[in-house]
Amino acid sequence: MKRLLKILVVSFVLASCSSKQPINAQTNIDKEAVKAAMIKALEWQEAHPIFAIHPTDWTAGAYYTGVSRAHKATKDMMYMAYLKNQAVKNNWQTYKRLHHADDVAISYSYLYISKAEKRRNFVDLEPTKNFLDVHLFEDNIWKSGKKPGKEGKSILWWWCDALFMAPPVINLYSKYTNQPKYLDAMHKYYMEAYNRLYDKQEHLFARDMRFIWKGTDEDRKEPNGKKVFWSRGNGWVLGGLALLLEDLPKDYQHRDFYVNLYKEIAARILEIQPEDGLWRTSLLSPESYNHGEVSGSGFYTFALAWGINNGLLDKKHTPAVKKAWNALAACQHEDGRVGWVQNIGAFPEPASKDSWQNFGTGAFLMAGSEILKLK
Repeated sequence: MKRLLKILVVSFVLASCSSKQPINAQTNIDKEAVKAAMIKALEWQEAHPIFAIHPTDWTAGAYYTGVSRAHKATKDMMYMAYLKNQAVKNNWQTYKRLHHADDVAISYSYLYISKAEKRRNFVDLEPTKNFLDVHLFEDNIWKSGKKPGKEGKSILWWWCDALFMAPPVINLYSKYTNQPKYLDAMHKYYMEAYNRLYDKQEHLFARDMRFIWKGTDEDRKEPNGKKVFWSRGNGWVLGGLALLLEDLPKDYQHRDFYVNLYKEIAARILEIQPEDGLWRTSLLSPESYNHGEVSGSGFYTFALAWGINNGLLDKKHTPAVKKAWNALAACQHEDGRVGWVQNIGAFPEPASKDSWQNFGTGAFLMAGSEILKLK
């Protein structure tokens, strides 16, 4: 009878994701199944390439960050094959907007390859260096504040997504080249974004200045009257913090700031996790789009599992993280495609079982890479 009940529960999880959302009561993890799901996701995504504006844009950057983390966790040569293929096809280039944090995200994979691949002179980090030198140390239209607009484009990283795109890359480059000036510049611009966009009461990031409450009738609110906090936006931040902290020097003078920020956001995300394991696109108004969303949830699952694996979060949260992974896995189609990914945007919007993006696959791979390490 117990065996039959377990089969019925698992069947319900899979069926519900194909209709509306996963309902998950199981917290056991089959790690061989995790590895198989990750490879299926990789193979499907590589067979169905997609990007927003260019093969080196932020969507590919987030995806290949996931591929890098998957290789680091499993050492499966499939991941490295695709990493090297895209890097060579891209000629190790970033995208062209040197003022835009999005366009250096692809360099996380280049930097990862530079340490994982032992072949001499295979990796070319010169384009990454050129990007960072201009991005961090030269003036541009955003730093000058000449056209801020409603979004507040008067600082370098005026939108919270940027805290995933650039800081982990800058930190790795600083570490690998032993040049602390890059890390110091990173912290300067990170603090600008933090001081503007972080809500110290809610312990969440606004996406940009459009969502900061100023106490006027023009403040953006959810239908339930609460502030607008976008799931993937905060997933970018928390996932980026995990990537950053992994390689941030232990004796770095500002490390405690990043540790404390990670812990604050992680605690809030755990506090508002829905019962079925997946976070909604609107964190404080889950009823607005009452279904789980994979990209934000994938970044949270990665970051929370990373925190447990690295001693920043209490192991008592392991069941919640495992539940999140099982719910993510139930959103994967039989062919490997990862569904329920909100499309490219800047605020909460719905997803569906058939909506997919490469950055959603990247989040899925990142989550799996840390789930494999959970005890």
